[in-house]
Amino acid sequence: MPAEPDRPAFDLAALLAERGGERYELHSRYLNPQLPRMLRTIGFDKYYERAEGQYFYDAEGNEYLDMLAGFGIFALGRHHPAVRAAVRQVMDLELPDLVRFDCSPLPGLLAERLLSHAPGLERVFFGNSGTEAVETALKFARYATGRKRVLYADHAFHGLTTGSLSVNGESGFRKGFDPLLPDTAIPLGDIGALTKELKRGDVAALIVEPIQGKGVQAPPPGWLRAAQALLHEHKALLICDEVQTGIGRTGEFFAYQHEEGVLPDLVCAAKALSGGYVPIGATLGKSWIFEKVYSSMDRVLVHSASFGSNAQAMAAGLATLEVMREEKVVENARQVGDRLRERLTELVDRYELVAEVRGRGLMTGIEFGRPRSLKLRTGWTALQAARKGLFAQMVVVPLLQRHRILTQVSGDHLEVIKLIPPLIITDRDVDRFLDAFTEIMDEAHRGNGLMWDFGRTLVRQAVGNR
Repeated sequence: MPAEPDRPAFDLAALLAERGGERYELHSRYLNPQLPRMLRTIGFDKYYERAEGQYFYDAEGNEYLDMLAGFGIFALGRHHPAVRAAVRQVMDLELPDLVRFDCSPLPGLLAERLLSHAPGLERVFFGNSGTEAVETALKFARYATGRKRVLYADHAFHGLTTGSLSVNGESGFRKGFDPLLPDTAIPLGDIGALTKELKRGDVAALIVEPIQGKGVQAPPPGWLRAAQALLHEHKALLICDEVQTGIGRTGEFFAYQHEEGVLPDLVCAAKALSGGYVPIGATLGKSWIFEKVYSSMDRVLVHSASFGSNAQAMAAGLATLEVMREEKVVENARQVGDRLRERLTELVDRYELVAEVRGRGLMTGIEFGRPRSLKLRTGWTALQAARKGLFAQMVVVPLLQRHRILTQVSGDHLEVIKLIPPLIITDRDVDRFLDAFTEIMDEAHRGNGLMWDFGRTLVRQAVGNR
């Protein structure tokens, strides 16, 4: 039967109204069955109905502060009006998108704008995700140098497709997916280990996050510059993975720009460039590398992506960069991030369970450590014996359930909470987080109460899963 004249053939709002309440059951039945199970275990099985900027709202209209930003995707928050308008406009223009045998203006315009933030880099390949950006960099580095081995840092995260998994520093992600590509891990910041590997003469590149997502760990000052010099001396390349740290996250447009004299050969970007609307990945690099890969007309399609450079993604990227310029988003990340970290650092002396605060811009890690007092040490030891990382989870849960603030631990088996909120958060949001965090720390340092009761539940769960 034809659709009713006053109702669209496909009514998304009606579908969500009818079936939205089944979200966790649908996921359990058809997608990853462990995700809803995990969310229910830690009390994260919320029903969010809408979002705006740095806030979520549930069906009752309660406001939640997002300090996770979709693991860094929503730098401008959710549904920024300028990005939304750009995506709508590009659809209304009815452009002849992805013709294949033409040159659309939008990819060139976005590449031009993106490269203006990375002096010394000259060309861009557009894909669809961060892991694709990494795969591109690995392929280009191998081809340009004629070598096959890529070095990476312990505890690195560069993606989960086969190539990027080969330079993933966490065994839990790699287990069961061997054999992978011939790559080698070195300790982050260890110049001696880098020198030893380069002397073998078969290294194409070192790939490194200027600040690691797991644990929010950065190499010591000067290491990136020294590593670059050493790599170039041995005719190898430096790849900076800025999928999470790039596009303003750390208070510079790219995190490598905090260190004078560093100019990577290839840079991977994604996440924030999307404006939170259309997936995009970008690999920026020096011209000579691209010219080696695309060395003749026969090789014109030697590396490509089916949806790379699509009009919607390019429009979202252009709008995102314009908003960041007009609204001084990078400057806000630096100023608000510095204030957040300064206030958190003051708590290290106040709370014995808070061991360290680190990071740059709006990428902050709060690490918890073994307390001095016997009363607290007993509970801490029980948690550590069951599973490392449970105390950090004990903090994350009441932040959400009691204070409506979404955060998460910074990696498996880590006592670190990572804060990567939208770059548009305000001093008011910082105060809201600090008030909630200090209240939870006060309770934790009393050594009893609901928080430690939840800790005992986590211990039982962890022991039962062994």
